[in-house]
Amino acid sequence: MDILHLIDRLEALLNEGRHLPLTKGVVVDEQRAWDIIDQMRIAIPEEIKKAKRVNQERDRIIAQAHEESGRIVDLAREEASGLVSDHELTRGAQTRAETIIERARRDAEVIKADADDYVMQVLSELDINLTKTLSVVRNGLAKLQAERQALAMKSALAESGSESDPESDGLS
Repeated sequence: MDILHLIDRLEALLNEGRHLPLTKGVVVDEQRAWDIIDQMRIAIPEEIKKAKRVNQERDRIIAQAHEESGRIVDLAREEASGLVSDHELTRGAQTRAETIIERARRDAEVIKADADDYVMQVLSELDINLTKTLSVVRNGLAKLQAERQALAMKSALAESGSESDPESDGLS
């Protein structure tokens, strides 16, 4: 399940909660909140697996680029050695072989740079999404904890208020 979808569900759950009068507290269905958090715990490793697959794809592309550049270099060498011994033809072939080798090196570097850029972009997006998710989860937990504390304080005040009531002492 998409982590952003789970964040939206958690946000909707908080929006659906009942507001406590005279407080900023909200009562939410605790079980639904825990269910969403559990689903987030499952979804985050999936996002990490996706990032690993992207890294593996990058490594495959780099290996393919090295293989192709090796093939081009071998082809250039074969081409250079197959030329006739005529001095001008030989010199031209050597120049062409060097050009092909240099082009192959540049192409391999471009492919590697593109793969690195792609991986960096995907991992950066994953980092942003995970940071946002973690922030939402922490904010939700802090809000729930604050609501619980406020409710506990309210209950304690209500109990202490009933103890100091003169009618409850039997003095009336």
